[in-house]
Amino acid sequence: MKALLRVVGVLIVIGIVVVLGLMFVPPQRTAPATALPDDYQPPPGAGRAVAVAGDCMACHTAPKGQPYAGGLAIASPYGVIYSTNITPDKDNGIGNYTLDDFRAALIDGVRKDGTPLYPAMPYPSYRKMSEPDVRALYAYLMHEVAPVRAVAPVTELKFPFNQRWGIRAWNWVALPKAGFEPHMGDARLDRGAYLVEGLAHCGSCHTPRSTLTFAEKGYDASSGDFLTGAVLNGWPAPDLRAKDSDAQRWSAAQLAALLATGRSDSTGVTGEMALAVDHSLQYLPKGDLDAIVAYLQAIRQDRPVNGLTALRASAVATTQTLNGASPQMELGARLYLDNCSACHFTNGKGAKAVFPQLDGNALVTAKEAGGLIAVILNGAAIPSTQLRPARLAMPDFGWRLKDDEVAALASFVRQSWSNDAPAVTAAQVAQVRAATASTH
Repeated sequence: MKALLRVVGVLIVIGIVVVLGLMFVPPQRTAPATALPDDYQPPPGAGRAVAVAGDCMACHTAPKGQPYAGGLAIASPYGVIYSTNITPDKDNGIGNYTLDDFRAALIDGVRKDGTPLYPAMPYPSYRKMSEPDVRALYAYLMHEVAPVRAVAPVTELKFPFNQRWGIRAWNWVALPKAGFEPHMGDARLDRGAYLVEGLAHCGSCHTPRSTLTFAEKGYDASSGDFLTGAVLNGWPAPDLRAKDSDAQRWSAAQLAALLATGRSDSTGVTGEMALAVDHSLQYLPKGDLDAIVAYLQAIRQDRPVNGLTALRASAVATTQTLNGASPQMELGARLYLDNCSACHFTNGKGAKAVFPQLDGNALVTAKEAGGLIAVILNGAAIPSTQLRPARLAMPDFGWRLKDDEVAALASFVRQSWSNDAPAVTAAQVAQVRAATASTH
């Protein structure tokens, strides 16, 4: 018994030492991936290009806020995390950061004062950034972005998630190796891999996460889980690798057009992907878009798509029912005729490149219905882009439809034409309504 107590005592002491180390020992910073001269100067425009590809604006700019001044509320399973001010303001931003301080924040997720950043900041992906890109981004933020004297709200998570020293343990477990090593055997594919795996951090949304650590299950195509779809705050982020996913079924030109314009002949982006198109993807050079598409289609997996339900063979019956417009139709069908059919039509096909097709739509047929419910309640908009400047907006219906009516409408759409997805309940609608009430 005394031996057991001694072992337990030793383990307790070791545990205390580890915790104290995590709390007080300064974190080790990752060295630059490449040695560059001290007087290295990024090419003109390089920094802005990196900021755009990294989609920094989307997270570090609050609605109606100043660019890069932070304050955006980012929902997480542990509470709301607010983005920080990354303008060169010396009091509220990163104006006092050296290049090494900046690299540590970007690559290691550590602030100038040594405090760990929450991994809502995608530093696990940014660890693949090249040193020229790190330096270009630093120069851009320091010398081309206007300083903004704005104080971002303080992130205040509940215990134990407010104990940031614990993030250091998370980093030991979850962080991938720093640096990017070309591995596709082709320059264009390697450029696509660098963007998708690293700078554009596509896996942050499209890769499933561990239920234990909430870390992405993979950071490159060597992982069978990488980019196989996930659920982000109730929204389905689609599988990009399955043989029958849109990313694999479409031609390279169609997929590149969706990334550049936010729309295709049959669908349009919404949710987080709309922000990515609005602030980042539409501005990427054509060569980078083509590289992203080529890489995605090179890592295809020969399996059915994750997160979607199977489709029925025929869509005729629903169209006939709606065209008949009988007063005895179910509630969902009547609501569809009243609220949706003018744009999406009775055949569910919508209008090419204008109103998305609902028959076979990935958002509609996803097992997780939160995205569809949110669109019905709060509306959605396909962003204005350089190539397609018209901003196409769907109105919100949450103000006029009760929870049971939204459930009936969503269930009808999910189970009509060739769609065969599970029904939606009023309780699900109430949950999404409550979760989005503060932002709509």
